[in-house]
Amino acid sequence: MPHLPRLAPLFLLATAALPAAEARDPATLANTLCAGCHGPTLTGGTGPNILTEKLKHGTDDASLLRAIRDGFPQTGMAGLGAVLSTEEQTAMVAYLKQQARAYALGRIPLPAIPAPAVIKSERHTFRLETFTPGLDTPWGIVFLPDGSLLVSDRIGQLRAIAKDGTLNPEPIRNTPKPFVRQDGGYLDLIAHPGYAQNGWLYLAYVELGEDRTKSMTVIVRGRVKAGAWVDEQLIFRAPQKFYYTDTSHYGCRFLWDPTGNLFFTIGERGTATDSQDLTNPLGKIHRIKDDGTTPPDNPFMKQAGAWPTIWSYGHRHPQGLEYHPVTGKLWATEHGPRNGDELNRIEPGRNYGWPRASWGQVQFRETIGGVFAPGTEQPIVHWSPGIAPSAIAFVTSPRFPNWKNNLLVGGLVGRQLRRVVTQGNLVVLEEILFTDQGRVRDVTIGPDGLIYLAMNAPGRIARLVPVE
Repeated sequence: MPHLPRLAPLFLLATAALPAAEARDPATLANTLCAGCHGPTLTGGTGPNILTEKLKHGTDDASLLRAIRDGFPQTGMAGLGAVLSTEEQTAMVAYLKQQARAYALGRIPLPAIPAPAVIKSERHTFRLETFTPGLDTPWGIVFLPDGSLLVSDRIGQLRAIAKDGTLNPEPIRNTPKPFVRQDGGYLDLIAHPGYAQNGWLYLAYVELGEDRTKSMTVIVRGRVKAGAWVDEQLIFRAPQKFYYTDTSHYGCRFLWDPTGNLFFTIGERGTATDSQDLTNPLGKIHRIKDDGTTPPDNPFMKQAGAWPTIWSYGHRHPQGLEYHPVTGKLWATEHGPRNGDELNRIEPGRNYGWPRASWGQVQFRETIGGVFAPGTEQPIVHWSPGIAPSAIAFVTSPRFPNWKNNLLVGGLVGRQLRRVVTQGNLVVLEEILFTDQGRVRDVTIGPDGLIYLAMNAPGRIARLVPVE
């Protein structure tokens, strides 16, 4: 299968000590080792702003040195003691403190909203423009029947946006309180297929467990009335034994199937072997009825001990789900360990390999069986260097006729959007539509036929408008 050249990654976290040599420049090391999580200016990406005075583990020299050397294994952050010399670790501390002073003085700003850009791609020229600024970390976009939007923001807010893009300054009241750290917070949001009649909205978020050091994904549904979240009902909550101290890979992407059942994804929460355990909900794509019960035709419904809502397993961190508009086949993206991000065709009951098979490289606490493993599915395409793929959407809008049935893939690494052309179960062409405009978290086709994006760092809703 042909692969187009890949973008250079923002970071590559080595796991073996580098040869002893002259101490390397700390600014270059920060850009290589830290920018992928904390952003190119270290003011925030998937990881937090590390130039702020409010770092949880302290900002004194000893605390910074400990963080660099040892990391925080409980949150999936590996230490750099094996890849940086003692001199380099000390230089990194000095560099971070220098940058923190510059940030405090306003010399290092938070990411600014990019100006509208006209982009000429292979098949369409389009304008990338901001539709709604002023969000923090938007995750999921829902269009309502009147053309307005609701957006889930990872910091724990539902935000209402008018059809002209005006953001209501007040978040929706009385929404669930999430646990916000690393990958945690508010995740995806989706409206019921019968929303016009029943008003149901489904929200995934992360909550603390009975042990307040542990957390897990939970799904609820509710309605928005007079600016408030009401009528909440629980749809999914795992037993407490599946609440982990790790704060990564919570999922959760939603998709309705044609029969009115709801798919949702959950990552393996940093414990790779859970993906292969059918008694465990982690590292799986699930399928439930709209009230949270299990459809009787799920593939493991009759298997003793298996978690009944599992649709497919062997997933690391699936972040995109969509049906092909012609074939009706289900496609999904997921994050690989370090490189090896995947685009998969999902069939019920199949094993997608993690961690028995992966095209990525070993990270902290992970052991990969190899590239191939008997009884597992290979990805349709894999990305190395990785792009941290998020939401996906097939283009069905007449506003973009030359992209008809092409797949759009949002990327967090590289702050990019890709166009993928498929034929059957093959990818025959990829085009990078743009890079460095913001981390693309959600992709959806609006009722006006334009392509809307939830973008992070900076937080905004953007859209693609064709230029005739």
